[in-house]
Amino acid sequence: MGAMTYEYEITSPIPPKRLFKSYILDEKNLFPKALPQTVKAFEILEGDGGVATVKSIHFCEGSHFKSAKHSVDEIDKENLVFKYIMIDGDPLTGVHDTSSNVVKIEPGPDGGSVCKTTIATTPKRMTTI
Repeated sequence: MGAMTYEYEITSPIPPKRLFKSYILDEKNLFPKALPQTVKAFEILEGDGGVATVKSIHFCEGSHFKSAKHSVDEIDKENLVFKYIMIDGDPLTGVHDTSSNVVKIEPGPDGGSVCKTTIATTPKRMTTI
């Protein structure tokens, strides 16, 4: 089976640059506050928060996942693009070998934003005996 791609868009009343700053650059503070029932904490394992940084996300008790680890590929503050690769953790377990993710925030209606996300995954090969 080949790679699979998922795309989705979310609109927000928040202006693009402000959304990028909070959603991407300040995720470690935003997500535990905005989703306290899901996200427990973010932890930087390697790097300074920029490109090549490896982060671990710890999910709350009762969540579908316990943890996930991703590596930052690109942070383009001018064009509001964030690229990362999921390298380990529950979202990959038993289903995917890799997961490459691109988040792009664009101007939306009434001064808000459209957050476009593309996730490209490579499923693990299924073996039948």
